[in-house]
Amino acid sequence: MTPDADDRAPYPTEDLATDPLRRVPPPANAHARTRRCGAFTVVEVVGEIDLATAAFVAEHLDAATARPEPDVLVDLRRVDFFDCSGLRVLCRAETRVRERGGRLRIVSDAPRILRLLRGAGLLGRFAPLSGVPGEDPSACSPGKDDDTT
Repeated sequence: MTPDADDRAPYPTEDLATDPLRRVPPPANAHARTRRCGAFTVVEVVGEIDLATAAFVAEHLDAATARPEPDVLVDLRRVDFFDCSGLRVLCRAETRVRERGGRLRIVSDAPRILRLLRGAGLLGRFAPLSGVPGEDPSACSPGKDDDTT
């Protein structure tokens, strides 16, 4: 299997046909949760992201990138460790977003994340933001979705 084919390999969450536009985010897990914040879908990533845990993040990114023209922010501010497995999941999600006419950005000001992106040659693809634009606790809620209100 080529690296490009591997980037498009389905995760189990893609096989779920019950909600093709993913109006309801997957349940939070130990490494990721999804929330709405204004116009953005924010996927908050927590803890150590490696080969053993990247699928937990992928589940949320698959759901966040399934709809047309998604605007996704991946919040990495609470990440303790992030390796190439996490980068692979981010690259795959960003490809899905572009195919659907949307955009994906990351939120992090951690030097280790910036070094990892720079070293992998991905800093231009994922120019990090230091925070969620216009973040206001009253505008951001777990699972809040524009289609359900």
